[in-house]
Amino acid sequence: MEDAIRAFLTHLDLERGASRETLRSYQSDLRQFVAFLRGVHGETVPGPGDIDPTTIRQFLIWLAERQDKKTSQARKLACLKSFFKYLNQRELIATNPAAFIRTPRVGQHLPRVLSKDDAERLMEAPDEKAGAKTARDRAILETLYSTGARVSELVGMNWGDVNFDDGMVRLRGKGKKERLVPIGQVAIDAIHDYVALGSAKLSADKMAEESMGAGSQAFPEDRPVFQNNRKGRLSARSVERMVQQYARQLQVGNVTPHTLRHSFATHLLDEGADLRVIQELLGHASLGTTQKYTHLAMDRLMEVYDQAHPRAGNTPQVPTTNKGKKA
Repeated sequence: MEDAIRAFLTHLDLERGASRETLRSYQSDLRQFVAFLRGVHGETVPGPGDIDPTTIRQFLIWLAERQDKKTSQARKLACLKSFFKYLNQRELIATNPAAFIRTPRVGQHLPRVLSKDDAERLMEAPDEKAGAKTARDRAILETLYSTGARVSELVGMNWGDVNFDDGMVRLRGKGKKERLVPIGQVAIDAIHDYVALGSAKLSADKMAEESMGAGSQAFPEDRPVFQNNRKGRLSARSVERMVQQYARQLQVGNVTPHTLRHSFATHLLDEGADLRVIQELLGHASLGTTQKYTHLAMDRLMEVYDQAHPRAGNTPQVPTTNKGKKA
């Protein structure tokens, strides 16, 4: 089983171009499946060819008894389906035992979105004039909200990916697929402020020489745009902690980098952007994935209607005279 897992993860990495987060998730799910098998069979774990559909159904029951969320159960089943499909295609097993197992029904979950006012407050929370770190934080927030980038795409951004003259950024998404997205002037200015305060160690002479017209050309193309205190590439977890820190200060609830991605898409839709354009900007392979934002926009529309329209409620108001009597 261990050899099969290693081969599958290598296939995802080298042939499918899976992200580090995806690889960690698949490895964790498969390790949990092996742990389940050890609990049933002891140290003699059956090989992939000895796994049948009943074993996988028992695994799902075991997950449910552990009170795993339906979304988690569905993800782990999807992992097993991909794993055994790979082995079957390589003729390492005769059949895929997970192929026809029904995925646990998951209720539709609409992502959280910030209001435009709260998004603006969050962008302005770090004082970019206070120092290099807060300038970097401001630039990160503005870039996330301006481009709709995933946090993995943001931390993977190099100076060679940024073209300030054209206002475009190259993002590397899932499966190492690349796409060009616009970056707004406010985000560009925030990155300039971050650089000017020394976060990226650009000398004053070099800044004057380059004049920051193209911005990114002052740095080696493979240098990360956003760096940690040791001048290495910033981690996704560090960005998540930073976003949550400022959200707590503003008391706007639980906000993650993905909340800004959802807010980016929803606010574009609110302003009349075409759904297919949003699909391209987000890097979604399927339009169906993007369509959840239409549900979000409709929910927000109904919420505003219910709050604002005098006849929206179920209990109509009864007009009264000045003396408090019914008209």
